Amino acid sequence: MSNAINLKINAIQHIGVPVTNLETSQLFYSRLGFSNVMEAPFTDNGGTGTCVMMQSGNIIMELYQLPDAGLPAIRSRSNGHIDHVAFDVSDIEEAFKEITKAGFNVLEPEPVFLQFWEKGCKYFNITGPDGERLEFNQVL
Repeated sequence: MSNAINLKINAIQHIGVPVTNLETSQLFYSRLGFSNVMEAPFTDNGGTGTCVMMQSGNIIMELYQLPDAGLPAIRSRSNGHIDHVAFDVSDIEEAFKEITKAGFNVLEPEPVFLQFWEKGCKYFNITGPDGERLEFNQVL
């Protein structure tokens, strides 16, 4: 592509997920090993919402709850959601075992192989409290 701009992107900085119940979402992500590293209010259309940054290693999930007036739009959203967020893991079988044992809503009966990359990859997905799809992926 000749129209590419000269922009150095280092990594994903954070992934923003609108939530309808911040407490439920914080508990969900903390069970996955994320810690609350920042919490701050913000204004939106005359109301006050809350943003929480949850971190695990180099991954930051931004969970934000809009003021009450904005929640119906989030609940009824039919587009504009992130399709999925993929977390890199070193041992997909162990991750699957731990996630399943912990009682998360796992979408696949076992890790799925794809012929991606040189030797393929394996992945599985879970869903979060607001339907966000979280993928766990190991490049083989």
